[in-house]
Amino acid sequence: MGKIRVGFGYDVHQLKEGYDFWLGGIQVPHEKGAVGHSDADVLIHVICDALLGAANLRDIGFHFSDTDPQYKGIDSKILLKDVMLLIREQGYEVGNIDTTICLQLPKVNPHIPEMKKCLAEVMGIEEDDISIKATTTEKLGFVGRQEGVSAYCAVLIEKK
Repeated sequence: MGKIRVGFGYDVHQLKEGYDFWLGGIQVPHEKGAVGHSDADVLIHVICDALLGAANLRDIGFHFSDTDPQYKGIDSKILLKDVMLLIREQGYEVGNIDTTICLQLPKVNPHIPEMKKCLAEVMGIEEDDISIKATTTEKLGFVGRQEGVSAYCAVLIEKK
């Protein structure tokens, strides 16, 4: 067995009307979308951060600065592909990914199968290696007031 490492990611994005809502690589219908320098896909961002952290490669902001114009409006799936290249250059492969999305509305559950399919294709891993869960905050805090979305991610990577 090779070297095993664990990584953790956390991200938050503000929700506002007039923005598309990208989550897990797919566009989710909603009257509000996430605000960010890229497409603000909070789920992909936490996966990137967790993978980079596990491989001791710093964080998403280090590699893809939100002050760099080349990343303005970028599809986060491109960032995730780049992160996969970075960890594979270090000899790592993904063991599994466990995520939780915190969002009052819209309901995420109907979109999970499509998100898993999209992420697995982008990352070149099995859908079965990706867990996506969702929870509300019972109307408490910025998530409960529908002002933002947050997500958490834990990953396990293994050096081959």
